[in-house]
Amino acid sequence: MTENLAADTRMGRLELRVRDLGTQLAFYTDGVGLTPLAEEPGAVTLGLGATPIVRLTEAPDLRPARRGEAGLFHTAVLYDDPAALARVLVGMFQAYPQTYVGTGDHLVSEAFYFTDPEGNGVELYRDRPRDQWTWVGGQVQMDTLHIDPVAFVNRELGGLDPATLPPTVASLGHVHLQVGDVDSARDFYVDALGFDETFAMPGSALFVSAGGYHHHMAMNVWNSRGAGPRSRTLGLGVVDILVPTLDELGRTGERLRHKGFRPDFDGRTLSVLDPWSNEIRLAVG
Repeated sequence: MTENLAADTRMGRLELRVRDLGTQLAFYTDGVGLTPLAEEPGAVTLGLGATPIVRLTEAPDLRPARRGEAGLFHTAVLYDDPAALARVLVGMFQAYPQTYVGTGDHLVSEAFYFTDPEGNGVELYRDRPRDQWTWVGGQVQMDTLHIDPVAFVNRELGGLDPATLPPTVASLGHVHLQVGDVDSARDFYVDALGFDETFAMPGSALFVSAGGYHHHMAMNVWNSRGAGPRSRTLGLGVVDILVPTLDELGRTGERLRHKGFRPDFDGRTLSVLDPWSNEIRLAVG
């Protein structure tokens, strides 16, 4: 039994349970720039090209998540081209300027933060080339430095008409969660699920990935220290992770059961709850 997820593991899509599907749909299309890929009664999957990124599921009877509860910290959309990210930022600042929260030069990436109309955090970012990342003792070096968003847009668009740029390519780069404690997060996401630990802020936050990425998932206690299992609320639904083979699903299921978790396998997907009742679903993709 291998102890780590396969190197080409990647994020699939994130489900958000929303109260007002129309308002949320407008934000993620008119602002973030995603397009509907699949629709069904009460739900729509959004992405770019053929890549699903976010599924919005209408759940008007659910209550909003409280600030100190476990759940979603932010959804992070990764843009392949910094000019495409700059174009999206122009649209966000035109259509949803009130949702802007701030920026972060994380050394490995440049990120811009927003909050959607129902309070879900959204990160829009681009990666720096991997040969510019610094690793020390198995930990990728990250920081949070200020970025001037106007300077970023001017640098990347350089006076170009955004409409002349090629189609935007993006994916779900990572998912950042609020959890009750970091040690339990490590027990589940590293020891049981099989991610590699890439960066740790002791007692505060943990970053994990597969294949040497800076992070596919992160967990922090900044608002939620001591939080217990979630009840069903608006906000975070299912987190999808894609692995390369059915054998990888089998090995992951073995590892989870060995560590005391109880995954469900239906022949195509492996689902398991983390210690805070966040649903993690793995499939081949």
